[in-house]
Amino acid sequence: TRAQLEAAPNRSLFRLGHSTLLLKLRGGFWITDPVFAERASPVQWAGPRRFHAPPIALADLPPLRGVLLSHDHYDHLDRDTVVQLAKTADVFLTPLGVGDRLIAWGVPADKVHQLDWWQGASFDGVRFTATPAQHFSGRGLFDGDRTLWASWVIVDAPNDDDGEALRVFFSGDTGYFDGFKEIGRRFGPFDVTMIETGAYDPQWAYVHMLPEQTVQAHEDLRGRWLLPVHNGTFDLAMHAWRDPFERVTALGAERGIALATPAMGERFDLSAPQPTRAWWREAE
Repeated sequence: TRAQLEAAPNRSLFRLGHSTLLLKLRGGFWITDPVFAERASPVQWAGPRRFHAPPIALADLPPLRGVLLSHDHYDHLDRDTVVQLAKTADVFLTPLGVGDRLIAWGVPADKVHQLDWWQGASFDGVRFTATPAQHFSGRGLFDGDRTLWASWVIVDAPNDDDGEALRVFFSGDTGYFDGFKEIGRRFGPFDVTMIETGAYDPQWAYVHMLPEQTVQAHEDLRGRWLLPVHNGTFDLAMHAWRDPFERVTALGAERGIALATPAMGERFDLSAPQPTRAWWREAE
């Protein structure tokens, strides 16, 4: 509920679906790639349909300090969601070109901050830096790669409540590439990496990582805890929906990686992570 979110301590994370994460930092709420639509599709009568309702309704979210977008594909950027959030969110951080879509949809231009790779912006002591990813963009037949895609580095500086900086990484969509090592060198080590693990296929590995590559990316980034995303909400590939969780869990155990798989709506403590249960084995 909104009351529970507002009562949560700083540096809390709530998984709301696919790649939609709600973070509480410095008393403000930030949401990544918010999609509350029934389908990840240009139309709501066809296309991939969600397995579950969001754990909280869009209208029940507290006012947002900001919205963080990785790229413009339908499972990451939903027009209706953005239009609703524009009424209460202070800022929208986007890769180059994506912000132009938002402005065309009616989001006030002064709320939109468009960044190139390696550019950053700070709000309330939290630094957001757009970092490289290996993907593509477009929402129609004739607009391919006209907007940029990005991953994001989020650094919450030390403050009176939290004596140490918090460093987290959000991958958006990406294939495996050498850029992870560079991001890790510049910004790591990371307390938590939130990396795509789902909707994969060997033929798509250039733009969507396989679980083995997700684990390697986490190690390249010098991450401590790995929180897999891009799963559990939409059926976007041929694998079973549980497969990403099972495969990354097995790989994490083999390689000694601390893995966090919070259930949708469950609070996860970014400053003091703890192991989570295998909730997907209990789901229908």
